[in-house]
Amino acid sequence: MPPTPRTIGIVGLGYVGLPLMLAYSRAGARVIGFDIDVSKPEKLLRGESYIKHIPAADVAAAVATGRFDATTDFSRVVETDAIILCVPTPLDHHLEPDLSYVRNTLDSVCPHVRPGSVVSLESTTYPGTTEEEVVPRLTARGLEPGKTVHVVYSPEREDPGNPKFTAANIPKVVGGLTPACLEAGVKLYSLAFETVVPVSSCKVAELTKLLENIYRAVNIGLVNELKVVADAMKIDIWEVIRAAATKPFGFTPFYPGPGLGGHCIPIDPFYLTWKAREFGVNTKFIELAGQVNRAMPEYVVSRTMLALNERGKAVKGSNILLLGLAYKADVDDMRESPTFELMDRFAALGANVSYYDPHIPEIGPTREHAKWKGTRSVAWIRETITAHDAVVISTNHKAVNLVELADWASLIIDTRDAMRANRPAARVIKA
Repeated sequence: MPPTPRTIGIVGLGYVGLPLMLAYSRAGARVIGFDIDVSKPEKLLRGESYIKHIPAADVAAAVATGRFDATTDFSRVVETDAIILCVPTPLDHHLEPDLSYVRNTLDSVCPHVRPGSVVSLESTTYPGTTEEEVVPRLTARGLEPGKTVHVVYSPEREDPGNPKFTAANIPKVVGGLTPACLEAGVKLYSLAFETVVPVSSCKVAELTKLLENIYRAVNIGLVNELKVVADAMKIDIWEVIRAAATKPFGFTPFYPGPGLGGHCIPIDPFYLTWKAREFGVNTKFIELAGQVNRAMPEYVVSRTMLALNERGKAVKGSNILLLGLAYKADVDDMRESPTFELMDRFAALGANVSYYDPHIPEIGPTREHAKWKGTRSVAWIRETITAHDAVVISTNHKAVNLVELADWASLIIDTRDAMRANRPAARVIKA
């Protein structure tokens, strides 16, 4: 029978890894965080937070227990009884899985895994990744998965900025390579999670995560397509959705936007479509939803061009302000944000592009939009807003004063129905 782990290692201290560290610390476990970015361990050990919705006080309290540590030294994996991998799984330029972060992390971790340890992958990926990537690397180190080391997969389920759910109270799906691995995985996650949901294999757990996000991607694709149809018919799609949502059964509301954002929904469907080809299966429905969602930034740009044209202005030379850089409201997470796509497209058309986001004062490093690094958010003052020919609302932050926006802006392109209560009709265009 696998013992209950006492020291938990977590690799990747971002929006998934840091909440996980804090959850295990609160549960009384010793926890060591690993990251290749030296600034993250340094800040954590000073009791600081680099993620907006995680208070520094929570980090400081964890550090004060003496059970919370962070490092860039992967040789310290040897101190752990379980190691959890929470690293990015992006797409490459061909919309195919990029597992380089997972592979590089495994190469750094596996030489230091002790016999009897649990190795858990949480990064979202296609079914079979755990068996194809984790197992061979452990075997090469002389460890026998299922016997001398326990291998599990447990998909992350974080919702940054959602006050109702924390790492601990979101049910945790766990799949194991063998029954003994599953037992070890259940013990590992039962330490910090209120509910653990065991499934029969790593592949089932891997596909579970993809299903959750494909479900959302497909439904968002549906309403995005309906938005285009409704706009052509001069019907308010937001009003339609609100009306449909009054049905107490058989309908779940999803909302259109300028494109998909975050690390999961824009990416996960393509992991499955890529893997499905190996089995001779074409995922037509999923790919169609992806095409619709990826076309939304161009639709927003097109609507903006038409609105400017009606005012006798060209996009080239116009001052365009993107309101909201984060991919969702009230967070500082800009991963895969559709705002970047909008900025790129407007800039390519010759517009002068700027952004305002109260949660992201400056754009840091990104994988695909390096040219915007160092760009700072404009000041929220009348003179700045009125100096722009169009303001495109791409994220509806609560911290933004929409009454002031309605008063100051000469043209507002609203992709989020943000101006519903403050809509000077002649100056607000839905997109």
